[in-house]
Amino acid sequence: MPRDAYQEDLRTLREDVVTFGERVSAQLDDALRAIETDDASLATTVIEGDDAINERYLELEGDCIDLIALQQPVASDLRFVTASFKIITELERIGDLATNLSAYVHSVERPHFPEVNLLDVGRLAREMVDEALDAYDAKDPDRAAAVVERDDELDGLCERTAETVILDLVETTETFGDDELTSLLTEVNLILLTLRDIERVGDHAVNIAARSFYMATNRTTLLY
Repeated sequence: MPRDAYQEDLRTLREDVVTFGERVSAQLDDALRAIETDDASLATTVIEGDDAINERYLELEGDCIDLIALQQPVASDLRFVTASFKIITELERIGDLATNLSAYVHSVERPHFPEVNLLDVGRLAREMVDEALDAYDAKDPDRAAAVVERDDELDGLCERTAETVILDLVETTETFGDDELTSLLTEVNLILLTLRDIERVGDHAVNIAARSFYMATNRTTLLY
């Protein structure tokens, strides 16, 4: 393959990965809005969109494999292609988590904990995803490192929110009957599952950022 065509294939892969990431980020945003507004229809749309995310992931996986097998890239090009391969896997898993979050909308309402703002927690995770994609697109190690540094912020917010819910549960259980208590415990469980999945979104964003850092610098400092 002529050099110009090879470079165009690399540019196309980068653009396709970014577009895929934007699509996954939009799915995540829809899932978070469905939770906040209790929009079952929007939640269903997210769930039904997961198959298309998975199909596109497999197409991009094939593109990465073809580039490696047919072009045998070396040095920075090889780091770019292998990082892209890893990053689309992280993005596909974020898509799965968006589906999980949407499924919770169909499971329970949140009448007992209206003050718990899961949207703010989720949007912090989504910001990390978007910033990690920007770092990949720009090959910017400083942006990538900044995403990794935000992980503690997200973990702390998830932990504080979970503690608030559990403390409220302890304070209110004595005033509830058996049926109300069962409903309350179900609600608490799903809030905690939601926080767990949001935190995992952040973990995947960190992995994307770490791969982007390695791609740009050839340093494994942030990989773990």
